[in-house]
Amino acid sequence: MYAPAQDNEITGLANYIDQQLDAIRAAAFGLTEEQAWATPCRSALSVAGIIKHAEYGMRGGVNRLTSGPSDYALDEAGFAAYLGSFTAADGESASDVIARFDATRAEYLDVVRSVDPDADSVEPPAPWDGVFDARPIKVRYYLAHQVEEYARHAGHADIIREQIDGQPVPGLVLSLAGAPANDFFAPFHAAPGTLLS
Repeated sequence: MYAPAQDNEITGLANYIDQQLDAIRAAAFGLTEEQAWATPCRSALSVAGIIKHAEYGMRGGVNRLTSGPSDYALDEAGFAAYLGSFTAADGESASDVIARFDATRAEYLDVVRSVDPDADSVEPPAPWDGVFDARPIKVRYYLAHQVEEYARHAGHADIIREQIDGQPVPGLVLSLAGAPANDFFAPFHAAPGTLLS
């Protein structure tokens, strides 16, 4: 959890992003490979698929913050890559996805912490939102949008996890952090051999 603090703007944005990434990752705690790829809701989303998509987004974020925005999602191949970022490739395990997530997360957060939120940037077209032209922005706009995106996916992961075994993700985050039991929280103990155990 990102506890209350008097941080500067970039530290606050990075920590809020990281908090959402914690929740996305924690959704896999104690799941089997099969459970991680399960789609118990009406959508095709799975916990492992959301983790994979978040890693895809972080890789894009590293490229964007170091090289500038691109229109990669506007062509057919880019859109196919985006859709594929939610599903397992042949032979891909949830363990592999989590390992890539962890490595990319460290790089991504280092890059986020290094940028100036007041720097000028450009937001590419987003025709799915009715925006058909590139628009000038400050980097803080992009970073605040990243908080929004990862929070949305953390919520998806929470709902899916609760459908699988009833475990709410906030308690899984605290369990992974080693928090002691209290009047509001009882630690979750994962079965040996499950993800993140």
